Amino acid sequence: MKTQVAIIGAGPAGLLLGHLLRAEGVDCVIVERQSPEYILGRIRAGVLENTTTDLLHRLGIDARLNAEGLIENGFCLADGERLIRIDTFALTGKHVTVYGQTEVTRDLMDAAPARGLEIVYDAADVALHDVESDTPSLTYTKGGTTHRIDARFIAGCDGFHGPARKAVPASVARQYERVYPFGWLGILADVPPCHDELIYANHERGFALASMRSKTRSRYYIDVPMTERIEDWSDDRLWDELALRLGPDAAAGMTRGVALEKSIAPLRSFVFEPMRYASLFLAGDAAHIVPPTGAKGLNLAASDVNYLSDALIRFFKHSDNDSVATYSAKALARVWKSERFSWSLTKLMHRFPDDGPFERAMQVAELDYIASSRAMQTAIAENYVGLPL
Repeated sequence: MKTQVAIIGAGPAGLLLGHLLRAEGVDCVIVERQSPEYILGRIRAGVLENTTTDLLHRLGIDARLNAEGLIENGFCLADGERLIRIDTFALTGKHVTVYGQTEVTRDLMDAAPARGLEIVYDAADVALHDVESDTPSLTYTKGGTTHRIDARFIAGCDGFHGPARKAVPASVARQYERVYPFGWLGILADVPPCHDELIYANHERGFALASMRSKTRSRYYIDVPMTERIEDWSDDRLWDELALRLGPDAAAGMTRGVALEKSIAPLRSFVFEPMRYASLFLAGDAAHIVPPTGAKGLNLAASDVNYLSDALIRFFKHSDNDSVATYSAKALARVWKSERFSWSLTKLMHRFPDDGPFERAMQVAELDYIASSRAMQTAIAENYVGLPL
């Protein structure tokens, strides 16, 4: 098989890229090692910046987003009984939309056949070849047969553990990583949210987050040591801990319910440079990971895809090499700013094991400053709703 762009990975990044390329007449094929059912079974975040929703609107894949997405004009930082509201809309004129990543993925998958976007699922043993040349290819096996796709470019949208990043030679690669000493224990339940907006809480017992997926489905988190086991956290124990950490006002609005899903997710900050090597591009989690504090993961992937689709479309339609050449630098400039925000919010709202009285006093001083400074609130709001592309 021959195509202009071979895309590895049918998560939101790969699907968005595929749709944007097909909308402009660029040939592409997506190869995904998992089944559609497996992909849709993954529970992910759901706070979307305008960067992400604008792409969905542009593609016209937004009917359910428009009908079901919840517009959020602010969020809250809690510290003990103090609740600091960041009015993002008043401060920036922008909002975020709560709409689950799983639903974004479902919408993109459902729209693919009618839009001529070919996706090969259950593709095992994906391997990249000759990425340093102008004639790269990839191979995969399916049904006991090896298949090959020849392309002009390969886009690695295959996540942190995929093969694309490994194809970049170690001699040119640079990796930056911070692994955090805790994970997020999350519970998903069909109960109404305890508050109209997200609450990030810094409590003496640890971090907590109250968020939502819809008006009838809520997602809550607490931070726990990575030595904790799901089996040791009954629903009742988790609800009790959430009520303590979120504070009395949020607890009063909390409705308890049976967990639809519980999991512990590790937290890390990770950046890989460069995001382009010859005929290979990286986008999304293949190139960077952010802690979920601040909800930047999916949105960073969308901004990567915005830059990458524009570069590839300009290359194929206008023989423009400049956008291709500058993709990595342009994407990384926004990646590092988002990494900074996610890291700083994580430091502000979590109690680290090695922190002492000084570090806690700095958190209190920072929160006091945020509570009293419109300029500080504006800076946080600008980052939360998403920096300009």
